[in-house]
Amino acid sequence: MEKLTICLLLFAFSLSLFSSIADAGSIGINYGRVANNLPSAVKVIALLKSQGVERVKVYDTDPAVLKALSGSDIKVTVDLPNELLYNAAKRPSFAYSWVEKNVAAYYPSTQIESIAVGNEVFVDPHNTTRFLVSAMKNVHQALVKFNFHDKIKISSPVALSALQNSYPSSAGSFRSELVEPVIKPMLDFLRQTGSYLMVNCYPFFAYESNSDVISLDYALFRENPGVVDAGNGLRYFSLFDAQIDAVFAALSALKYNDIKMVVTETGWPSKGDDTEIGATVDNAASYNGNLVRRILIGGGTPLRPKEDLTVFLFALFNENKKPGPTSERNFGLFYPNERKVYNIPLTMEGLKHYVDRRSPVAGDQRTQKGGKVNVSGQTWCVASGEAEKDHLQAALDYACGEGGADCRSIQPGSTCYNPNTLEAHASFAFNSYYQKKSRAMGSCYFGGAAFIVHQQPKYGHCELPTEE
Repeated sequence: MEKLTICLLLFAFSLSLFSSIADAGSIGINYGRVANNLPSAVKVIALLKSQGVERVKVYDTDPAVLKALSGSDIKVTVDLPNELLYNAAKRPSFAYSWVEKNVAAYYPSTQIESIAVGNEVFVDPHNTTRFLVSAMKNVHQALVKFNFHDKIKISSPVALSALQNSYPSSAGSFRSELVEPVIKPMLDFLRQTGSYLMVNCYPFFAYESNSDVISLDYALFRENPGVVDAGNGLRYFSLFDAQIDAVFAALSALKYNDIKMVVTETGWPSKGDDTEIGATVDNAASYNGNLVRRILIGGGTPLRPKEDLTVFLFALFNENKKPGPTSERNFGLFYPNERKVYNIPLTMEGLKHYVDRRSPVAGDQRTQKGGKVNVSGQTWCVASGEAEKDHLQAALDYACGEGGADCRSIQPGSTCYNPNTLEAHASFAFNSYYQKKSRAMGSCYFGGAAFIVHQQPKYGHCELPTEE
């Protein structure tokens, strides 16, 4: 009976290696419409589908857009604009009517998965912060009345300016004047409803303002020596991860470690004013292309390595009516005529042929393999300490046997035999398999017994290698 159980486990593992996406993140796109020259909603949804996009976020509830999304199988995040927060907070009947008209009228044929109540409310010049949590609660109560509350989550995107400290990441904290009036009540609401924190994160703005001290490679997910956080000893290889972990640290400081995160906006402009350092087509292509790879291959941040991220790129189109500097009108992946501003993958299939546009230069040679920049080489596969012992042993047996992992180093008397623990040995075997499979999606899963990390693991004196 025991052998039969092990065989069934091994069979399940072999299937999961090729079919699971549980160990990978998700990419969506923000569909903004501050322009007078965009294609019709029907054409836009066709464009999204042609690119394999599975998630989209919109900034209102335009009927034409929501109707065009009907039956598309694209998951949708809609927005209740800042200017409606007062009414939604003060009048539960308004919140109910809004949900009835803008959600219930389209759901479920239009797959609305979340509602963003406001957007970057803390920096809204109309001082709508005090209405935010009440509005969120009233919209949620409306969802309860329609019995949608288990399927549609409510949150509110916050900008990184909500942080009082963001460097180093380990010192991340929320602005003191926001903590008691709004941050804690909002996080309590997210916890009670099983929702997540929405965060808008733009490494571009940090780089633009500090290009004398921030490496461009570090900002663009390119090969770099990394930056060590003096507070916790973690090494960061991207500014994006450092910024996200600053938010996670801020959550931890308030004892909200259980709150998950979705990055509702991030991007890089392809054009800017002369003073906007780094706003070029090549840099935008590198940031977004390498970000897609970083998210889709799976793995969390150095501080939360087990938590994959859902990330929404900003934005689908260049929007010619957006105010502000030139960069604001040039964050799009596409021109209004549906031609690509630059070519990057948005799916795992597309990643197979992705090449970072930047060529190596003297003094900054990066590892290359098969003509492709090996940015994703800095990931490893390790065993989960939470996996059951029998589960982990079966996965280890599969990796060292049928899986073809090189397990010689964990044999008695070999270099990585010690520490002689199941988790250490399984991590070595899992990583060997993962690297042999060129870090392909699903190759670090083992029935849920493994996960991807971005810090090089070390067990005793044995560091897991990056390549086989």
